[in-house]
Amino acid sequence: MKRLIKSERRVELEYQVNTSPGVLFQRLSTPHGLSEWFANDVNLSGNVFTFFWDGDSKKAEMVEKKENKFVKFRWLDEFNGKETSKHFAFKLSKDELTGEISLTVVEEVNEEEDLEETISLWNYQIGELKRLIGA
Repeated sequence: MKRLIKSERRVELEYQVNTSPGVLFQRLSTPHGLSEWFANDVNLSGNVFTFFWDGDSKKAEMVEKKENKFVKFRWLDEFNGKETSKHFAFKLSKDELTGEISLTVVEEVNEEEDLEETISLWNYQIGELKRLIGA
């Protein structure tokens, strides 16, 4: 992890990933790719992804996507399926001098005490992603 930005309601983490933007983007934006490292299973209906983890599930709508650049999701309220203001996003960038690919994860959190848990979870998840793609 190269960069860490924390605020009261937002975490931004940057990771170096040794792979092509196309390979990485498929793991970040498709149900099959996300089910390989982010959740046990992922279903898609329209723009709504349903993520399953050990008997629990949560829905998020893909609200923005630019091929090989970024994907942004908005969490849906677990009780009534309505959208919330909480988002998470994956951004890809390439260093022009070194050619290295950076993956930036941005997530909005509820309360201050959620920050350290969120950071730890993303560090673990991105470690799984890097192991999967051999980066």
